[in-house]
Amino acid sequence: MRIKQISVSGLFGIFDHVIPLNMDERITIIHGPNGFGKTAILRILNALFNSQYAELKTIPFKLFRLAFDDSSNIEIIKNNDDSEQAKNNIVLKFSQPDSEPVHFYLKSKINQDNRELRSIYLNYYIKSIKTPLKSLDLGTEETLLPEKASEEAVEEVDNLWSSIWRSQEEPDWLEQLKSNIHIRLIESQRLLNFVPNRSSRRSAETPSILSTVSAYSDELAKLMQDKFKEYGIISQSLDRTFPIRVVKQQPSTDLTDEQLRHQLNELEATRSRLIEVGLLDKDEDAEFQIQPQDIDESTKNALSVYVQDVEKKLSVFAEIASKIDLLRKIINNKFAYSYKEINFSKEKGFVVTTSYGSSLSNSKTLLPTDLSSGEQHELVLLYELLFKVQPNSLVLIDEPELSLHVGWQVQFLKDLQDITQLADLNILMATHSPDIIQDRWDLTVELKGPQK
Repeated sequence: MRIKQISVSGLFGIFDHVIPLNMDERITIIHGPNGFGKTAILRILNALFNSQYAELKTIPFKLFRLAFDDSSNIEIIKNNDDSEQAKNNIVLKFSQPDSEPVHFYLKSKINQDNRELRSIYLNYYIKSIKTPLKSLDLGTEETLLPEKASEEAVEEVDNLWSSIWRSQEEPDWLEQLKSNIHIRLIESQRLLNFVPNRSSRRSAETPSILSTVSAYSDELAKLMQDKFKEYGIISQSLDRTFPIRVVKQQPSTDLTDEQLRHQLNELEATRSRLIEVGLLDKDEDAEFQIQPQDIDESTKNALSVYVQDVEKKLSVFAEIASKIDLLRKIINNKFAYSYKEINFSKEKGFVVTTSYGSSLSNSKTLLPTDLSSGEQHELVLLYELLFKVQPNSLVLIDEPELSLHVGWQVQFLKDLQDITQLADLNILMATHSPDIIQDRWDLTVELKGPQK
């Protein structure tokens, strides 16, 4: 199930937009002047499918409609009744062919005279625009600095705000729709991450803000370690039963010496690739180094079992290796201009080095946070696309051109196409940059104002 078309009317009380999505090439680009609603459309989509209903209240519009490829549709209708009873109502209307429409009413319980709820509302707004301010004292409305913002305060705000807008249980049809449509928003501000310290919940000295590039570096290291552990478990299981399987294996009469040599060469190439992307160490599994010339009739049967085992072991790394390899290729193509290179390790995640000339002695290891703003934006964006989005999702990208050199913008769409193919994604992005679009205006939808 995929979104086929997006339409909105009365956006900011002015604009009516219709956005058909490119179903075949899976990339749609919306562009238009500032203030025409590009970011607002992305925010509404994200709010609906990720249950951030308060966001729907903050954006002025009358009707937001999504048409799906199975001929069903959902509408977000804002009640235009100005009465006190109705003005906070939002209606979700879901329609399917040959069925009566079903409705779900979102009704907030906000009392404008309630100081606590006003404080929560203000805090939600601060969080939504991603400023470093992350919490409010709910009793005094005092703004707290990041290092003073406790995890409890943020969780309290999130829980209370959620209770305001989700006092009713979501109907089955809405839960089913959300299980079929996966949305991830990559916002324009993507270099800061709020990461509460779980081990020291009340420590006032622990920073609440972590650079996103550092967080993702740590996350990738953990992903690589987890895959290596999985590889170890499978290896132990296969190695333990290897002798008995060799004994019981019927002689392989169909497998020629040439085919077996080819399989061994393929395994060695795969192993070398895994070493290159940091998933295996150079001195690991030396038994993989069996040479094709060592094959004779007495070893062929054992080697055929061995080949099957190694293929199973290395298959654990197939998906993550492909993603790391593509990330490494794209990033190093861009980092070469500033004499930098990125590699990956199970211990550190991102390993960035810089050197001038060909001498390795001149190389210097950098922290991920030592990268420029543009380099961090590019690395964070590509990492999110490859590692943080589940297949067949619709990814919303706001202003991918931020902090990017023109040369990087020109290459961005080609890189994006490679990523969407590997990761199985659909993309809707908002941009001001013609350098991003290049000659692919067939992928674009222009947002226009009302005719004068």
